[in-house]
Amino acid sequence: MDAARNTWAIVLAGGEGSRLRSVTTTALGVAIPKQFCSLHGGDSLLHDALKRAESIASPDHICAVVSQRHQRWWESALAGMATVNIIVQPRNWGTANGILLPLLCILERDPDAHVVILPSDHHVRKEAVLAAALQRSVRELSTRFDQVLLMGILPEEPDPDLGYIVPGSHDGAVSTVDRFVEKPDAALAHTLVADGALWNAFIVAAKGTAILQLFIQRFPHVVNRMRQVVARKQFTPGLSAAALDLYRGVPEIDFSRQILQGAEPVLRVMQVPRCGWSDLGTPKRLAKTLQTLPCLYSPREASNRAGVFLNLALQQSRLQPAVDHSTSLHT
Repeated sequence: MDAARNTWAIVLAGGEGSRLRSVTTTALGVAIPKQFCSLHGGDSLLHDALKRAESIASPDHICAVVSQRHQRWWESALAGMATVNIIVQPRNWGTANGILLPLLCILERDPDAHVVILPSDHHVRKEAVLAAALQRSVRELSTRFDQVLLMGILPEEPDPDLGYIVPGSHDGAVSTVDRFVEKPDAALAHTLVADGALWNAFIVAAKGTAILQLFIQRFPHVVNRMRQVVARKQFTPGLSAAALDLYRGVPEIDFSRQILQGAEPVLRVMQVPRCGWSDLGTPKRLAKTLQTLPCLYSPREASNRAGVFLNLALQQSRLQPAVDHSTSLHT
């Protein structure tokens, strides 16, 4: 079967964005997860991710996994998406559960699905470059039935706040994975980049059953319990008691640390050329990204547009005087 015809995209939109909360908190004290914010007065980061998903999957094969407590933001943002493709978690309970849940929902509908996992809170300046890499990864899946393909971004600079994938030997168009390094110190980050390590963008492509097998090997009881509830189709906006009970009983699981690490024999990494990627993980990286973008709207226009997403550029400009003042007091 042609991988492109049964490719699904999972857009991860359930995170809290706690590291950026100083910027994403409104004047009324409401902290808005960054995926529901706009960088510069345009579409939200979630909308950008959904457009990114369209480069490899048809709209009816794009699913978004969200948290129930964020409904006031995702309900309008996902108004055009089929309800069955909106996978609602009772709460954000680790990246692994946030992937396993939509994965099982997709496999219920399409057992032969190929799946691409995309975060919803990142920025990519050169979308066409990443789109080409995603399309290439989908083509690779036609022969990599039991392998899980990671997207590694060619670094623009050493950054100790990011995670790194260290490639091993070449395996056709991709490489084996030697190891992961999470948030190295500055010296090690320089060494890693010089030795060819790649930024871990948390973008994954694989046959759905290959990803599921990683979960089964580590947390079979979680897979079995979640599969039973998924079979009843109870993770829609009207969550059932069974869905709520499930999330009270399963452990919080991190996908990178508890699923991928240790699975290196079946992992592969594809190098993505520099594309202006940022995870916007800290106020510093947000500010650096904003410096590269044109201003789409003046502050007054951005404030007055009906239904506008929280403008992070505007938020940053309002906070900057306070940051500068605090800095001067300590110098």
